[in-house]
Amino acid sequence: MNWELDWLEHRARLSPHKDAIIDESTNMTWTFKDLNNRAKSIAGWLCQRGVKKGDRVALLSPNHICYFDLLFACGKIGAILVPLNWRLSVHEIKEILADCTPGLIGIHRQFKDKFADLIDIELDVFFIEATDFEEMVYFSGKEKFLESISEVDPLLMIYTGGTTGKPKGVVLSHQAVFWNALNTIVSWSLAEDDITLNYMPMFHTGGLNALCIPILMVGGTVVIGESFSGKKAVQSLNRYRCTNILLVPTMYHMLIQTEEFQRSTFPHMKIFLSGAAPCPYQIYDAFRKKGLAFKEGYGLTEAGPNNFYISPEDALVKRGSVGKPMLFNSIKLVKPDGSETAPHEVGELLIKGKHGFSFYWNQDQTTAETIKDGWIYTGDLAKKDEEGFYYIVGRKKDMIITGGENVYPLEIEQWLAEHPAVDEVAVLGLPDDKWGEIVTAFIAPKQPDSLTEEELQDYCCKKLGRYKIPKRIIFVNELPKTHVGKIDKQKLKEIHTVK
Repeated sequence: MNWELDWLEHRARLSPHKDAIIDESTNMTWTFKDLNNRAKSIAGWLCQRGVKKGDRVALLSPNHICYFDLLFACGKIGAILVPLNWRLSVHEIKEILADCTPGLIGIHRQFKDKFADLIDIELDVFFIEATDFEEMVYFSGKEKFLESISEVDPLLMIYTGGTTGKPKGVVLSHQAVFWNALNTIVSWSLAEDDITLNYMPMFHTGGLNALCIPILMVGGTVVIGESFSGKKAVQSLNRYRCTNILLVPTMYHMLIQTEEFQRSTFPHMKIFLSGAAPCPYQIYDAFRKKGLAFKEGYGLTEAGPNNFYISPEDALVKRGSVGKPMLFNSIKLVKPDGSETAPHEVGELLIKGKHGFSFYWNQDQTTAETIKDGWIYTGDLAKKDEEGFYYIVGRKKDMIITGGENVYPLEIEQWLAEHPAVDEVAVLGLPDDKWGEIVTAFIAPKQPDSLTEEELQDYCCKKLGRYKIPKRIIFVNELPKTHVGKIDKQKLKEIHTVK
């Protein structure tokens, strides 16, 4: 292969005995030398099984070192790793497999029964945490990796959530993964002493590419967490002397309510990062009260997922901002007519950079609609202020048009979330004969029967224009979540309709 692309080989040479990976559940530790040796052994094993450049290798596993093993092994031989969302049904997994047609699939033994039907179809299966995996890790064949691999060759294919339609296979090249990591290291000032704890699912770009790959590239340490709880997260952050962590807002919501969070001073933490969805302001407040640095970012599978930087100091002043574009990528906001927005004017967010995806697998038309003149049209709406700080407003598809007025749900959600009796909130537009759509708020109260529709509407009147005030408020025990912990608005829309 092109050895310039195999940065793990060079990191293992520079930092052979530095801890690279720690497993939270077992406390097992692997150095960079260990990690590279495992990847070389597995690459040789894959070659012996007939895997060639461009072939797909699928993986169904909870968070586990096998993600790094297979990603780096595939990188050495030019294969494409396809991590699969194990929270999907067998039917959904089969549809994805039919789309990406992998030559091999690895299944963690934890899922052997759940996905037994996959074993019966015509797929070459190997098992993680079993004899198969041990054979891979300790493969002693003398395979030579002779394939010529360029930076634009595919390395990773991550399927989008599919909450608004059929999941799309997002193809990320060696270049995309490398430049996202490099951009993050330089823009965020990551260093060799950084240690991150990862609870984000590793079948998702946030679990692999947001912090894990950048931290490994710079010579830091990744602690792999599997199941999240607020109490355990605080304990592990302190136990492993972590310096940074990325969580989604729902995880932070759970974390800040624990006694452990209230008691801990987090002496080693440099920054708490929030991603995947806009963060409620009460989470900002919880960290500010403890004097802890907190900020949020923005990304998507198709770009990065890291695109912005904001300092903790600016995050306190510019609450809700994701900051400014990072060093090696460009951002612009455009109106429907293609012209760029003025300050505080909302437009669609476009991204350009070497960290962008190559194409959607088997979806040429969708690719052409998404990448235009090198710009990735994200479908997200944002605005920026006079100082160049960007604020995410919401998804383009989530914008509500009621009586001819444009309403951005996030503004209403942020205000309702500040009500002391509200635990979670989601706002969306539901069909209405008179208004086209009506603003509808789904509220999970902290205590049952503690709120009324009239009370919340009066509360909204204090800050919001009349056309933004929810005409309908639906109380629920809990809001549905996607596989990465984001509130699933599509499911809410499917369940609740206006008669």
